Amino acid sequence: MAQKRILIIEDEDSISDLISLYLEKENFITAVSNTGQDGIHLVERFKPDLILLDLMLLDISGFEVCKRISSKYIIPIIMITAKSDTIDKILGMELGADDYITKPFDIREVIVRIKTVFRRIDLIAEASEANNSSAIKLSNGIEIYEESHEILKNNEKIEFTNREYSLLLFLAKNKGKVISREELLDKVWGYDFIGDSRTVDIHIQRIRKKLDETKGVSVIETVFGVGYKLIG
Repeated sequence: MAQKRILIIEDEDSISDLISLYLEKENFITAVSNTGQDGIHLVERFKPDLILLDLMLLDISGFEVCKRISSKYIIPIIMITAKSDTIDKILGMELGADDYITKPFDIREVIVRIKTVFRRIDLIAEASEANNSSAIKLSNGIEIYEESHEILKNNEKIEFTNREYSLLLFLAKNKGKVISREELLDKVWGYDFIGDSRTVDIHIQRIRKKLDETKGVSVIETVFGVGYKLIG
């Protein structure tokens, strides 16, 4: 199995050096950037499989870095920051972050979170290989192709993050069934995800927006007080 590549965007050398040292002991390949702008440019050259992103950078905010990267690439992002406010976590998730770790942290927690993300991605890939190339077709012209990990609407490709794709695919495979927010957190985020049910709501909103369904009838129905159901 090819070594996974991890980009660390962190302006504190002591922290980035520590993370890089331990990740390389776990057989990851790492690259480090001390600024947001350099980190954005390094994505194209280094081609990371995952990004660890500090929120408080010297040149531009981690939120802006997350927004720019997520708009162009499908790369899981874990935010690392000294700020523990819930609003910051929600904003990070809205902009495309997959997870959120608060300083000070145990380096073992960082490694576990990273491995959890990769494990989820591998499971998605394995499930895709087990299926043929036919699409899962929903209403409103939406099609999900598991082999290519693509989502199309009216034959136009829509860029989804790994988490958004996994969430829509799970709902599609349980079409007509009401899925609670807690089950979605467990199945899509993983049993060791530390967060609350609002994370699910944020991702559903982003999916609806990308599918341009904010003003019409959505294929994802909200079941108030419970969770969501795919009806399309």
